[in-house]
Amino acid sequence: MSESKKFGDILRKLLDVNGLSQKQLAAELNISPGAIGNYVRNNREPDYITLMSIADYFGVTTDFLLDFHPNAGKDYRDKLLLQVFHRMTDEQKDLYIEQGKVFLRSNSKTKESSSA
Repeated sequence: MSESKKFGDILRKLLDVNGLSQKQLAAELNISPGAIGNYVRNNREPDYITLMSIADYFGVTTDFLLDFHPNAGKDYRDKLLLQVFHRMTDEQKDLYIEQGKVFLRSNSKTKESSSA
């Protein structure tokens, strides 16, 4: 079993992916910037209500924030990918899907040439 990620590491990644500063998140959630800083540094963990607010803000589950995966074997990147996808415009989503199809076709061609 792989080691779980800490809440602060997951929060830091969400901030990075969404281009947010700790101060911006604190203002959005009406939480002190110091509290967000403590979460990101893994010095403290949020209370239940704050955890739910953070999950709601980023469009993820509390399980995702706590790196709890009841369906073991699923890749944590699935949820991160969906979280990023849900924040895109419709035009960006269409482009993203088309790019994914290009990757899949490229993988198929690579496997076919390896088999030959």
